[in-house]
Amino acid sequence: MADHARMRLSRVALVPVVFLAVCVLPLAAATPWTALVLVVPVLAAVWVLRVGVDVDDEGITTHTLGPSRRVAWSDLAGIRVGRGARLRLVTRGGSEVRLPVLRARDLPRLAAVSGGRIDVP
Repeated sequence: MADHARMRLSRVALVPVVFLAVCVLPLAAATPWTALVLVVPVLAAVWVLRVGVDVDDEGITTHTLGPSRRVAWSDLAGIRVGRGARLRLVTRGGSEVRLPVLRARDLPRLAAVSGGRIDVP
């Protein structure tokens, strides 16, 4: 397995964020208080750049706007496909960790970078 695999949104997802920023600029310039609407495109850009999944020899790390969460390979019980084909890691303790930006169609790629630790049915 490769030392480290990163699965993120495509940087092309920043194009609508830039469009959003351009669209809210006139509103933000209207008064000092409406400048707060610029927070929305900034948060959207941070989300596109940060959210994703890292897979390495130690386990899987999920990155969200909040704190990152790491699940070691020894703690992984399986993967559940939920509503909307969203993937969740199921730990041996029974808790679930959402895999952001990954869907059921990404299972073969996830299995490939896991080094055989995840099987695709």
